Amino acid sequence: MAGGPSTPELTAAVSNAGGLGFLAGALLSPEALDAQLSAVEALTRHPYGVNLFLPSARRGRAEELRDYRRRVAPLAAGLGVEPGEPTWNDDSVAAKIDVVCAHHPAAVSLTFGSPGGELTERIHAEIGALVVGTVTSAAEAETAASDGADLLVVQGIEAGGHRAVFVDEATDPNGGAATSIGPLLVEVRRAVDVPLIAAGGIMDGSGIAAALAFGAAAAQLGTAFLCSDEAGTSAVHRRALLDQTYERTVITRAFSGRPARGLLNEFAAGFTEGAPAAYPEVGAITGPLRAAATAAGRSDVPNLWAGTGWRAVTEASASDILARLTRELAAA
Repeated sequence: MAGGPSTPELTAAVSNAGGLGFLAGALLSPEALDAQLSAVEALTRHPYGVNLFLPSARRGRAEELRDYRRRVAPLAAGLGVEPGEPTWNDDSVAAKIDVVCAHHPAAVSLTFGSPGGELTERIHAEIGALVVGTVTSAAEAETAASDGADLLVVQGIEAGGHRAVFVDEATDPNGGAATSIGPLLVEVRRAVDVPLIAAGGIMDGSGIAAALAFGAAAAQLGTAFLCSDEAGTSAVHRRALLDQTYERTVITRAFSGRPARGLLNEFAAGFTEGAPAAYPEVGAITGPLRAAATAAGRSDVPNLWAGTGWRAVTEASASDILARLTRELAAA
């Protein structure tokens, strides 16, 4: 939920209502992350978590990136902007770790790679937080568990937003193994002996109950909260979800250079084919287009991240959504 939907208010509201709210720390500057963590801690005395993206080891090929920039240039011109330059960065992850270790999250989750033994030890030693890996296969789970991860988010192919594959396989449209959450939980449960958190397409209490039956200790929901009162989701994104402007979701690299699931709008339909496997360079190219289109109220260009259960999105406060999920889980 990085890039807008995640807010301190949403994180705190979920924690205050009995869940474990997570703040998305990716795509923020270290200074902004520090301010948002302080805001969370001012809004709740309950445990909360924070998620960070680990840097990509792959850098895009210059020729591919130049070609892609040329492809989107006519659309950019129509929006009154120029495509961005395809620059690589590590999302200032080292500085963000320093920021996180100056605060008091109960859990720190890492995405796009294994936490690593050194980072895990530092988080344990300095703030005593749980370290949470994010995995899409049994092999990734074994690596993260061997690095000392306390829990694993098991991300099924149904999940909205970026796939958490450690290595984006450029020849595979999905970036790697594309396993549904139920079978994936079974595979990972056989491979490792750490608690698992199910993620991907879960929108109601019956979905949580099913995840628990497959061996998860908990469930993580993102899309279900995109239209909550406290979320920072743009008006364009909210309208596309609630009005069901588009018919289905698709996994695409067109927006960011990494496989991610979102609504199949016109940009995804037109640019998924041939989009380079180059994160975050592709995101830098498309950033000005996405921002200009969002400002203009257009849903045809921005990334509209959503999981496969997106049609069940509701407008409500985060506490009301969590209360409904609790009732549904009890009934299931």
